[in-house]
Amino acid sequence: MITGEIKNKIDGLWDIFAAGGLVNPLDVIEQITYLMFIRDLDDLDNLRAKESVMLGTSHTSIFGNEGKGVGIGGLQIEGQQLKWSVFRDLPAGKMYSVVQEWVFPFIKNLHADKGSAYSKYMDDAIFKIPTPLLLSKVVDSLDAIYELIRTHSDSNSDTRGDTYEYLLSKISQSGLNGQFRTPRHIIRMMVDMMKPTADDIICDPACGTSGFLVAAGEYLKYNLREEIFFNKLKKNHYMNNMFFGYDMDRTMLRIGAMNMMTHGIDNPFIEYRDSLSDQNPDKNRYSLILANPPFKGSLDADTVSADLVKVCKTKKTELLFLALFLRMLQIGGRCACIVPDGVLFGSSTAHKSIRKELIENHRMEAVISMPSGVFKPYAGVSTAVIIFTKTEHGGTENVWFYDMKADGFSLDDKRTAIEQNDIPDIITRFGNLAAEAMREPTEQSFLVTKAEIAANNYDLSINKYKKIITKTVEYPPTSEILADIFAAEQRISTGLKELEAMLNE
Repeated sequence: MITGEIKNKIDGLWDIFAAGGLVNPLDVIEQITYLMFIRDLDDLDNLRAKESVMLGTSHTSIFGNEGKGVGIGGLQIEGQQLKWSVFRDLPAGKMYSVVQEWVFPFIKNLHADKGSAYSKYMDDAIFKIPTPLLLSKVVDSLDAIYELIRTHSDSNSDTRGDTYEYLLSKISQSGLNGQFRTPRHIIRMMVDMMKPTADDIICDPACGTSGFLVAAGEYLKYNLREEIFFNKLKKNHYMNNMFFGYDMDRTMLRIGAMNMMTHGIDNPFIEYRDSLSDQNPDKNRYSLILANPPFKGSLDADTVSADLVKVCKTKKTELLFLALFLRMLQIGGRCACIVPDGVLFGSSTAHKSIRKELIENHRMEAVISMPSGVFKPYAGVSTAVIIFTKTEHGGTENVWFYDMKADGFSLDDKRTAIEQNDIPDIITRFGNLAAEAMREPTEQSFLVTKAEIAANNYDLSINKYKKIITKTVEYPPTSEILADIFAAEQRISTGLKELEAMLNE
């Protein structure tokens, strides 16, 4: 999580935009995103140059090598002039001219493939910062924020990602479209549990800013670097055919495409699509789905794909998305997704039918119940992570339950870092479920048989199966308690008489 100092800097950046006349939160978020992307391109280019020196390979800068020009709109400019580290030191008027006339068109046309997700969603991007003075102040403020991010980051944190989450919270606070990211450490937990492979085809049908896809890419880059990047076919799959994301918010899609490109994934398939409608034809396509779909209540039944309603007759998005995941997955495909607690124990026919479908016709594997504070300060809903594999012929024997009590942060609105953290234990235990068979339902994690779950109307709430150890406490008989009370009253009465006598002497 980010520090109060970084939050204060972001709040100050927001105030700079307001004072400069840009007050629409969506516009502010987009302009900040463009500038962060421009700065990240500079850092990424420098990093790749250093890696090339270490590996003894040639490096072609995205800005063009020193002294060479970059063509924009039929004109040429020395590419190095487009780097953040160069134009940030220019006078305000000159900086504004360079960014507006050169840098912004450069990033809009950065991807060579005009059919790519990046090109598609950057095509209608607009530079809206109105004055040189405002741009100069924003650039200085972002530099200060990045310096704080660098100071406070460590190998186990994603301070930049958390910073962006805090930025997105501004939209939610403004009551516009309620966008907020799944906490980065929860995304990483889910990815670490699923252990993506070099051959996976990964999808998030409600991708937002592509947080799950980025995390999956980073996991593969860290754990399977040689297998992927020293193999031409697998590298091509990673860059062009592995990652798929859909959303209905073009702003988030634009941010997501930039996010993926910044993290070194050249050509993800990021598309505008209502995943629950007939716009989405995907069937038996993906080997891994990672998602935190929206829980926005009910939909218009006319907009929902008919084959989803056949599996689960409902208007509730959280249930329809589960049916969708089953349709989109290949046989043997795996899913880890976040659901509101109501999915686990809801008593409606639709709730029961989707749980029965998962348990009887596929392999239901795990339910990790999370405390309600995980999504604070943006939302207080209680949620769980469920994990299952599509089989179409059953396979559920036992379901693993884990009662997460702490995620490394306080469960209030401040979400300050604390020592208690169940996430490493969750990842370790999920990786060795055979050992969980010895654990009792009085412990924090345990296995429950399919037969017991079926006997409980396929209820998947942990409280249904968790046993609480009670201790018998013996109290003295009522007559003895009354006698003690009378004796105490007698002592008080005697004491009061003695005090009264002393005062009257």
